[in-house]
Amino acid sequence: MPKLTDYFIPDCDKCFGLCCVALPYAKSADFAFDKEAGKPCPNLQADFRCQIHADLRGKGFRGCTSFECFGAGQKVSQNTFMNRDWRSHPGLEKEMFDVFPIMHQLHEMLFYLTEILYLEAAMPIHGEVREILDKTGELTNMEPGLIMAIDVQAHRVEVNKLLLKASEFVRKNSGLNQKSAKKYSGRRDFIGAKLSGEVLCGANLRGSLFIAADLRKADLRYTDLIGADFRDANLSGANLMGSIFLTQAQVNSAKGDMYTKLPKGLQRPQHWVN
Repeated sequence: MPKLTDYFIPDCDKCFGLCCVALPYAKSADFAFDKEAGKPCPNLQADFRCQIHADLRGKGFRGCTSFECFGAGQKVSQNTFMNRDWRSHPGLEKEMFDVFPIMHQLHEMLFYLTEILYLEAAMPIHGEVREILDKTGELTNMEPGLIMAIDVQAHRVEVNKLLLKASEFVRKNSGLNQKSAKKYSGRRDFIGAKLSGEVLCGANLRGSLFIAADLRKADLRYTDLIGADFRDANLSGANLMGSIFLTQAQVNSAKGDMYTKLPKGLQRPQHWVN
């Protein structure tokens, strides 16, 4: 069984700064200025490294610290385009920048599917998961032109069926009181909500907006957090053990402390420690 760390941790040394070029961003609390898709960020150096990487948050680029490429950058750079960078081969620019967002979505799906294989409660669907995991992996190994022709949305629908099944298995078999799950499941707007000490365990919180929410000492065990937005949410002392589909990028966008309990494999961001 593949390990989550085998494929999905970004390796910037093997990437041509694709997230700093291919993707657009707008001036906001997360980005200091506007940037068009396909245009290199002014902070990107000739060696494809960010000149302000050590102080992205301090320089107004919190959004960069909250972006997760799931290893798509090095896959496109080293495999799809066989180590040919867009600066030395300018004719590859457009194709490479068009492929990257698609590869990013495929790697994100690979990440979530692989996580299911580590969930004992979801064992009944492990066979189905392995099949679509292999299928998704094959898509990432195709030639650039074929990758751009992939119907990503249709494939995501197929993958999402298994993610939902896994979520049901985990949350129902958590052994926790399901009252909280019923109270909060399906609710999406928690922006600025005062949830300090609240029990949300076992709830389906996928896609929920927790922007600037107060979640201090909240119980978020065995929740489905896929796509939840934790920007500026306060997770100090919160318990997220057993929660599923939570990424490092989501954690990076939040506030927390030494008492925040994170699922295995996720690290406390440096700004929490500081």
